Amino acid sequence: MVAALAVVFLGCWEALHHWFYAHNVITDTPAYQGYGLAMRNGIAPYRDIPVEYPPGALPVFLAPTYVGGYDATFGWLMAVCGLGCLLFAAAARARLHALAFIAVSPLLIGALALTRFDFWPMLFVVAALAAFVRDRHSTGWFALGAGVAAKLFPLVLVPLAAVWTLRRRGAHALALSALWGIAAIAVAFVPFLVIAPHGIWNSLDGEATRPLQIESLAASALMTFGRPTVFSSHGSINLAGQGTLATVTTVAELVVLVSLWFAFARGPSSSDRFLRYAAACLCAFIALGKVLSPQFLIWLVPTVALVRGRRGYLATAILTAAWVATDVFFPKRYFEYVFHFQLAWVVFVRDLLLLGLLVTLSWPERAPARSS
Repeated sequence: MVAALAVVFLGCWEALHHWFYAHNVITDTPAYQGYGLAMRNGIAPYRDIPVEYPPGALPVFLAPTYVGGYDATFGWLMAVCGLGCLLFAAAARARLHALAFIAVSPLLIGALALTRFDFWPMLFVVAALAAFVRDRHSTGWFALGAGVAAKLFPLVLVPLAAVWTLRRRGAHALALSALWGIAAIAVAFVPFLVIAPHGIWNSLDGEATRPLQIESLAASALMTFGRPTVFSSHGSINLAGQGTLATVTTVAELVVLVSLWFAFARGPSSSDRFLRYAAACLCAFIALGKVLSPQFLIWLVPTVALVRGRRGYLATAILTAAWVATDVFFPKRYFEYVFHFQLAWVVFVRDLLLLGLLVTLSWPERAPARSS
């Protein structure tokens, strides 16, 4: 059955090259190709050219330069990563309906799947989750470290993983397993820290100091009910003069994440609960962050699919609605939203759906009734 769903996934991926999916594409692949060609020409990332992304992203920028047709090659490289997510979800004992959702998800994601590299870090994240639920802790930590090296956001899963390994295998195993995660990060970062420490710092600082991006929850509310000033920086469209609101948003995000980490630590260490809190932490990072690019929703596809029970069905339905809302304005009408405030309410509703998804994933379980 998994093989059949893999074929379905690849068929859906092929559909992205046709029909309306192939029109009005907003792509990041020229930037990726620029990084890849620069590396092939002996230009050192971070030292000779600034790079927006962490070092673990560089392999998928470089690899397609060795094959003709960069865009097509990159797209199918992401297909392989997405297929890997499906297979690792099966290894994490996902139910059939969850695997089916992942298999058809390219039809919801659209051309973003072809033109963003987010399936690369998610390959490691889902591999880590599969390893953890199978109590392969060293493998889980190594995969999680590789995900962090590729796009930083898996850092929000580190406290969950620490509690999980500590509870299941003890402090000594946690210390040894975590070293594998540190090693994965070090392999990616250390060479560039040696040759270009300032370049690495500028890359990390650029991500940390980004202004309020136009699709974030706070920004979409302002776009819906007001007329804020927009400007371009950090590779995105942002709102001007909203530094305080961006700070408040970041604080709220951190408070919710810390609350989720402590809530998980206070409860039982079951596989279902671990997977649910992993999805909740990623959702909190997306829904409450000061930056919310459409491709971030890719992170939720395999992780929400792993959530079991009625909560999982509801969460998948909400995520599907959020994807549909995203497809209404992105990419075809994105610049109408940016410059003319059209469909701002759709973006705001999408962000509220993500907030509802966070509540669904993080709502405490009902305490079992006591027998009299």
